[in-house]
Amino acid sequence: MRDKQNVVLFPNVKRTSIIQTAIQKGVNGSFIRRLGAMISSKKWAFVLMVVGFLLGRAVILESLTPFAVAYFTVVYFLRRDSYLSVGFSIVLGSCFAISPEPMWIAMELAVVYLLMRGLEAYERAELSYAPLLVFISTLIVRLFSVVIVDTLGWYQLMMVGVEAALAFVLTLVFVQAIPVLTMTRKTSSLKNEEIICLMILLASVMTGAVGWAVYGLSVEHMMSRYMLLLFALVGGAPLGASVGVIAGLILSLADLNAIVQMSLLAFAGLLAGLLREGGRMAVAFGMLLGSCILSIYIGNQQDVLASTWESVIAAALFLVTPRSIMRTIAKYVPGTQEHVKSQHEYARRVRDVTAQRVTQFSEVFKQLSRSFGQVNLVDESVKREETVGHFMNAAAEKTCASCHRKELCWEGRFYDTYRVMTGMMTAVEEGRKVGPKDIPKEWSNHCIRSPQVLSVMQQQYEMYKHDQMWRKQLSDSRQLVAEQLSGVSQIMEDLAHEIKREGQQLHLQEEQIREALEGLGLSIHGIDVVNLEEGNVEIEVYHTFARGYDECRKIIAPLLSDILGEPIAVISERYPEKSGEPALVVFGTAKAFEVETGIAGVAKGGDLLSGDSFSTVELGNGKFAVAISDGMGNGERAKLESSTALTILQQLLQSGMDEKLAIKSVNSVLLLRSSEEIFATVDVALIDMYTAKTTFMKIGSTPSFIKRGSEVIPISANNLPVGILQEIDVDLIRVQLMAGDTLIMMTDGIYDAPGHAVNKELWMKRVIQEIASDNPQEIADSLLETVVRYHKGEIMDDMTVVVARVDKHQPEWATFRWPGLSKVERPRTVS
Repeated sequence: MRDKQNVVLFPNVKRTSIIQTAIQKGVNGSFIRRLGAMISSKKWAFVLMVVGFLLGRAVILESLTPFAVAYFTVVYFLRRDSYLSVGFSIVLGSCFAISPEPMWIAMELAVVYLLMRGLEAYERAELSYAPLLVFISTLIVRLFSVVIVDTLGWYQLMMVGVEAALAFVLTLVFVQAIPVLTMTRKTSSLKNEEIICLMILLASVMTGAVGWAVYGLSVEHMMSRYMLLLFALVGGAPLGASVGVIAGLILSLADLNAIVQMSLLAFAGLLAGLLREGGRMAVAFGMLLGSCILSIYIGNQQDVLASTWESVIAAALFLVTPRSIMRTIAKYVPGTQEHVKSQHEYARRVRDVTAQRVTQFSEVFKQLSRSFGQVNLVDESVKREETVGHFMNAAAEKTCASCHRKELCWEGRFYDTYRVMTGMMTAVEEGRKVGPKDIPKEWSNHCIRSPQVLSVMQQQYEMYKHDQMWRKQLSDSRQLVAEQLSGVSQIMEDLAHEIKREGQQLHLQEEQIREALEGLGLSIHGIDVVNLEEGNVEIEVYHTFARGYDECRKIIAPLLSDILGEPIAVISERYPEKSGEPALVVFGTAKAFEVETGIAGVAKGGDLLSGDSFSTVELGNGKFAVAISDGMGNGERAKLESSTALTILQQLLQSGMDEKLAIKSVNSVLLLRSSEEIFATVDVALIDMYTAKTTFMKIGSTPSFIKRGSEVIPISANNLPVGILQEIDVDLIRVQLMAGDTLIMMTDGIYDAPGHAVNKELWMKRVIQEIASDNPQEIADSLLETVVRYHKGEIMDDMTVVVARVDKHQPEWATFRWPGLSKVERPRTVS
């Protein structure tokens, strides 16, 4: 029985042990995960402790230790959570220094800590005070050590001052370098001074390894050459040589016998950086070659062999370094491909986020437009029934309530009463005037108060008409707001598409254009290709050319015209406020046509202020606007209305709003500005500078004329001026102009000059045909003079005429062909 029991229980015991093992493994696994998470969160604290340990051990000029207190103070301000562990590691590192001074370093840290706590008590603890605190603490402790230990002399006092000054300077260096070392900077681009400070910090850390050797090979030499290789691969010859000079200088201060290291590292860094294009192997070979060439100055054969082995070990460590470390360093060094790529990625992310937000706002405005545009559609039969019910209730309350036949009419003969009331209401709606003698017998026989009921219905109907009028105005206003919101939504949607379109990658094209310009001997600071779409090219170039030679129009624009295959011109130039900074020049597709304008005008009676307004402006989207407006009446008030209409219209068109919607918006503004009768005519011609297609918007204006050789073509439309009616009809007239055409626009003061007895259009065509000049200003002056002479010098009204001549654009400088340059390949897809 006992054996059977053992046989039965044995599997249970085995199963229990398996479960316990699994639980233990699970606990160990969770412990390992927690340990890994803790190490990951504390990795920078661990790095700061290691750096503190080495800086606590670092000594320069055989007795000076300025690194420790400067490093501790900066860590206290920037990484408050780690200052205790860092302070302990600094003191611990000083115990292992060549000349240990843990007590004095601990005293320096204690003094600077007390000073900082004192400033915190007065709420004045700022990072800007850190160098001064370090200087004071170092000066106090070192003076105290000199007084109680050494004989007080001028040399000792000088060394105390030198150490305090070095600590002061190193504090400024560490303030810049520690955020870079721990990757806590907000920006991803390092300034030159920040790179130098980081090099000084790393070289200072290496001094903490002075005296350490592995099989006779110096650890600090291997570390310095390894750092040299990293920066030479990332930044090239300038950065490699700079690292070599700084590291060699600081190492020579720590070890006076290593003065030759400065020249060795500088030369090796230069050679390594020059070979960076060949990759890691080439950089390592350059460092080995440079160090071997200068190692002959080190001393005997054994020292040369040791230096060579140190370079070989540093090169081996460099070759096995993960690429991620290289890419991380390269992202922070300006000029590297990784840095440029990170900047482009950042700009792309910002652009995408901006486009997304603009699209969201566009959807918001679109939804608001739908909400305002919704109209309550009520069945006409239901509306008719509600109107009849309203009139009957009003009549019953005011006339039937005091009538002795109320119960008979509304209870006994309800259907007859309803029929009679309906007939009365129909008569009121049709506008028939029914007097007391004209009341039908059917009404009078049924209702003894028919005149009173009819009068009440007429009053209610007048109120009903006013109510409907205001309801219609409210509905029209809502519809206008809906259209305007829809227009704004469309503008924002177009802007979002424009932002996304500018996000296309054009690095290859930029580099091709840069090489072409540098091949001509032009030094360009930067090139940004915004758009390469045919007919809409936009390229930004930064340069520092001297003024007066105009290289952009004479050389760069013709060269771009050749390699892009379309005429390119200078769109705008912006020179810097400070000398030495680059100027910005924007190149774009040259317009196929150009417009020359001329204006002539005079006020009524020869006064100074005319009620007419005009505008000739390039809208910035490839269109040229010629506009003229005539305000109601004359003088200042008319001038205000006409100029307001043109200004608002110009701004709306420049923003990209649709032409019809822009006109309606101007009309609504003039309606809402004042309750008085204010209106203005608007005559606008939008000329496309690339195709010469012209869109005319004529609102209450006089006809315009196109002079094409000996032919004169009138352009007219029948619309009321803006500011009169809530709803206006906007008719757009599109005409294809040709090179040499002259557009003549005028106000009614010019057009109505012949009077009512003459055919004005024929008279104006004859006058324009008789003008022999092609100059727009001469045509405007001649036309105005003809009208004034027609009235024998008397100016009957405000007169304004605007003339615009369309001609083919003739580039100032011809395109030239430079041998060896290939055409720029335009992107096939647009993001």
